[in-house]
Amino acid sequence: MFVNKIQADSFPPCLPLTSETPRGSTSYGWSSRHVGPSRDQPTCEEHERAAAACSAGAGCRHPEGARKGRTNTRWISACPQGAAKPYKDVINVSWGDPHRGGLKPLTFVRQVLAACFYPELLDSSKLPLDAKQRAEWLLERCEGSSVGCYTSTAGISDVVHRVSEFIRRRDGGVPSHPKNIFITCGSQWALTNILKILVDSEASPRAGVLVPAPGHSTTVWSVTGQGAVVVPYYLCEEEGWALKVEELQRALDSAEGVCKPVALYVINPGNPAGLVQSRESMEEVIRFASEKKLFLLADEVYQDYIYGEGSRFISYKKVVAEMGAPLSDSVQLASFHSASKGMMGECGLRGGYVELLNLDPAVMEYVYKIFSIGSCGSVSGQLALDIMSSPPQPGDSSYPLYEQHIRSTLVHNVKTASEVLNRLPGLSCQPGDGGAFLFPRVDIPPKAIQRAQEAGIEPDTFYCVKLLEEAGVLVSPGCDFTQKEGTHHIRLCTLVCSDVFEELLRRLSNFQTNFMKDFS
Repeated sequence: MFVNKIQADSFPPCLPLTSETPRGSTSYGWSSRHVGPSRDQPTCEEHERAAAACSAGAGCRHPEGARKGRTNTRWISACPQGAAKPYKDVINVSWGDPHRGGLKPLTFVRQVLAACFYPELLDSSKLPLDAKQRAEWLLERCEGSSVGCYTSTAGISDVVHRVSEFIRRRDGGVPSHPKNIFITCGSQWALTNILKILVDSEASPRAGVLVPAPGHSTTVWSVTGQGAVVVPYYLCEEEGWALKVEELQRALDSAEGVCKPVALYVINPGNPAGLVQSRESMEEVIRFASEKKLFLLADEVYQDYIYGEGSRFISYKKVVAEMGAPLSDSVQLASFHSASKGMMGECGLRGGYVELLNLDPAVMEYVYKIFSIGSCGSVSGQLALDIMSSPPQPGDSSYPLYEQHIRSTLVHNVKTASEVLNRLPGLSCQPGDGGAFLFPRVDIPPKAIQRAQEAGIEPDTFYCVKLLEEAGVLVSPGCDFTQKEGTHHIRLCTLVCSDVFEELLRRLSNFQTNFMKDFS
């Protein structure tokens, strides 16, 4: 379904939340008759039945996290409390958070932020000149010269223009228009808002969104939260988690009678699988989306993390533009990026953006209304996006401090992990080409599967609980990300200091050897 030529009076009204809206509600349906959580939102049981129907013939293990929330706290409560542990600390690689993993924040970013939040530092001799100049430039563009003021809905105007210029440079001169860019509190928030445009929660049949498996559990929550159905398409693990158009067609066929697919969501580079799509693969996906009239949603937040030999990041927007008419004029695309990832890794600042392509002007007006509900993106996130878009250049006083060892650390960790994991009994890992995670497969013995069933948890969750309890390593189970029936995985983040990562691999190696021995 293309969002095309919609009349302004056909939009659902942008109604405010009322005092009757229950506290703690996380998803809202748009209706002229009801404000608050939509009465048509699927129940957990309905969603699981629909997802199972969509995966007919392939087998779908639905994300555990989508049913029961974040698993980390559940694992901790599942571990015996008060007992002595054979380790001094817990190594947490369950999140894609480089600062949590011990990688230091970029100095220039923190200097600029500090001066913006406490302008008296502009008179300090401890800050380099270019950091002061950037802070002054940003403060001049904030209302009231204060980071505490609202900005426009799309973001600080000059920052939006700098993001647009960043995109143009990245894409080799392909035009980018600031009017098509919205800065938000993270890329996931932007995705949720775009889904509000695409999904009518009262439609019958329900709208569907093709989502990669494995993929973000938060995307599943965003899709189902708008009343849509997740239609999983499976990446090919045996071919390095490749995205196959034949599998997209299978997923589309499986949705017949269950839902009406309106969008195709892709993650490039992948999460949790480290796929980096080739140009040929992207062109096939674009043609498929065009032929099936699917809105294309491109999650490109890991575009700075490319380390596979011969791999390089190409944006979906660039490929669409270079394929020429009629595709370049008709394929509707939303591209997402974030300051949380990349070389900055500023997850807590909450800065992301979405760039839209080929939407009708009337639809763009409605997009503006939807984004206006949140007033504006976090100002701290907007400042971070400006630095990401226009980093220090050679010759600037902060340039040597800005280019840090993050990329070399990532490459070292991925290479080392692939070698170690593939040597261990019961573990295998596809070599990643990009992204911040590895998604190794775990062959769990039948005895351990039986123990997991007795405990009422998924086998890979059981594995993760044991790993945390016995080795002090916290990873995420594959069931949080959707995986084929009969397979088990774990996800671990590679954005960790090399010495910590080597200790992690040592603990994991010892645990895996003992685990296979104990349950074989």
